[in-house]
Amino acid sequence: MTFKRPAYEEVRIAHGESTVTLRPTLRAAATLEARHGFPALFRALDDLSFTIISDIILTAADCLDDAAAFLRSEAAGRPLFPFFMAVRQPLGELISMFMPAPDPKAKPSTGSGKALPWADAYADLYSAATGWLGWTPETAWSSTPTEIARAMSAHFDRLVATGILQRSDTQEAKASDPEQAARNVAAGLDPEFDRAGLQALKMKIASGS
Repeated sequence: MTFKRPAYEEVRIAHGESTVTLRPTLRAAATLEARHGFPALFRALDDLSFTIISDIILTAADCLDDAAAFLRSEAAGRPLFPFFMAVRQPLGELISMFMPAPDPKAKPSTGSGKALPWADAYADLYSAATGWLGWTPETAWSSTPTEIARAMSAHFDRLVATGILQRSDTQEAKASDPEQAARNVAAGLDPEFDRAGLQALKMKIASGS
């Protein structure tokens, strides 16, 4: 069955008498990607690594006490194989949610841009949430990458609709910056979006002109 992201991104895992709720927040995504990297996170599910799986659950848990109790109940001398079978699929879905969902309105990427490190992509999302959207640091860290990217997309649409920001019809004819395009895609934005124009707008607003 193809995984379909829920409108509200979270994962609930029930096993035995224990239940834990996990959220793919920016904090969890940035922390786990920095510690392990995406390949190792996915590989841990196939290798049945209790150490990394425990780290995922503890880092992404909505309630740390619930996560600790969930893991203690599984490490109490019982066979771990049923536990692994219960957590593999939902944890795979959780890790997938660490990556922003593609914006359905964005143009397909040509794939010509340089790969952007995930640490930089997450830093961009945090800056967008706290800078452009005006969210508090705690709200930014507690939101998912997709929530931030979609909120930014809606914010840009509002700026365009109110005439504050313009997208040029000839924008595609200009030579785009491949590195910036890759950064935009990672943040869930149009790969051809005029980031330089946004910077100019930011300076204009700051100057009060």
